[in-house]
Amino acid sequence: MTPFAERLAVAVQDKGPVCIGLDPHLHLLPVHFREQYAGLNGATFRQAAAGAVLDWGLEVLEAIAGVAAAVKPQVAFFEQLGAPGVAALEALVARAKAMGLLVVLDAKRGDIGSTAQGYCRATLDDTGPLGADSVTLSPYLGPESLRPFLDCCDAQGKGLFILVRTSNAEADAMQANGVAEKVAGWISAWNQSRSGPQALGPVGAVVGATVPSEASALRAAMPQSWILVPGYGAQGGSAADTLPCFRQDGLGALVNSSRGVLFAKPGEEARYQADHQALVREHALAMAAELKALHAG
Repeated sequence: MTPFAERLAVAVQDKGPVCIGLDPHLHLLPVHFREQYAGLNGATFRQAAAGAVLDWGLEVLEAIAGVAAAVKPQVAFFEQLGAPGVAALEALVARAKAMGLLVVLDAKRGDIGSTAQGYCRATLDDTGPLGADSVTLSPYLGPESLRPFLDCCDAQGKGLFILVRTSNAEADAMQANGVAEKVAGWISAWNQSRSGPQALGPVGAVVGATVPSEASALRAAMPQSWILVPGYGAQGGSAADTLPCFRQDGLGALVNSSRGVLFAKPGEEARYQADHQALVREHALAMAAELKALHAG
């Protein structure tokens, strides 16, 4: 298996650094999907909502085909629907992989020992139910919590994106005062012996577009790492804010947008209800063009 870092480099060179989050906010889906679970409760609601989410997700994948390098399903939106939701997630991950999209599973797992091994099998390992190409992880429990995932990178060519400096408003409380820099140091060390032809390794970092003032230093501290960049679009980050996360060769960053691509913006509601696929594709193409222009300039 070609290592994840190399597969991502090929995808980004081909399509650009576009990652689309699959975040099925039930109250934001097109009306004809919402009607499938409106007024239902309990297990009946979960079954109907999961079916709608799966159909919606498959249509989103069709809409972004050829535009995005990767998709990022947020597992919480699926797990809240119980077993039917998890089954929908499995089906969407399988479909995305069959379409040639890389899958960044946004799970933010983090635990130790056999629990970490279980999380790894559930999310990343090819013997498990999802077998994603990469997964987001929390490093708060220390390096031990990440070892099963590192082993999976080595054995199966998978990738990781470890939380370093996130885009949420209260991240400073836990990530400031040297914490982010310490995690960045671990990531850099892990990639030293794992980097491929593009001098990029499998252990990536999450650095939000909303903290551009810190991104340059973190990029310098992790020269061999892919950086997953949330916060672009609906959270207020601009294309220019993502620039410090890239290397000078234009590689090294994967920019994610979820709500900004998936759902209607002000003034677009009628178009969204009439043909949400067309609008999703329009949003994705606009994002790709904005990032391409940024690097062309």
